[in-house]
Amino acid sequence: MHRNIRACVAVLLAAVGAQVLPSAPPAQAQTAPTAAELRINGAVSTPLVLTVSDLKKMPRKTISVMNPHNKKTEMYEGVLLEELLRRAGVAQGEQLRGASMATYVIAGAEDGYRVVFSLAELDSGILESEVMVADTMDGAPLGAKEGPFRLVAPHEKRPARWVRMLKSITVVRAEAQ
Repeated sequence: MHRNIRACVAVLLAAVGAQVLPSAPPAQAQTAPTAAELRINGAVSTPLVLTVSDLKKMPRKTISVMNPHNKKTEMYEGVLLEELLRRAGVAQGEQLRGASMATYVIAGAEDGYRVVFSLAELDSGILESEVMVADTMDGAPLGAKEGPFRLVAPHEKRPARWVRMLKSITVVRAEAQ
């Protein structure tokens, strides 16, 4: 019976100039998944879209921190957020003054979690915060629940501004009042 219905539909479609084609899997099933990306945008001169591979080619830093949640020492490796902001063209060092001192950075996670840092907190000319975008922990890539990117703020008393599954860094200039 299904053959008869299909044949009738084919005859009707042929009459109007259409064709019956074999069903194909959905388009998203046919394309390979894209690599995870970290976007740096907002008040930057050069917006960036970075992959883990891109981070591996940049100056790397390793830090050892005590994670108060699990009471374990963890070794993170990645790129300082200061370096990523520099590459995006954000004012740093002596250029970070005046109205730029009211600039802030929003770090956003895949699950919607967001935290804020002032730009001055991320500038080693002002403070050695060593906030980094990590892509490895204890020598291995970050797991799916942590990465592929994680923002780590090693000198904070509690890891409230650590961001798992980091997806975006947005630079915002506060409006003058």
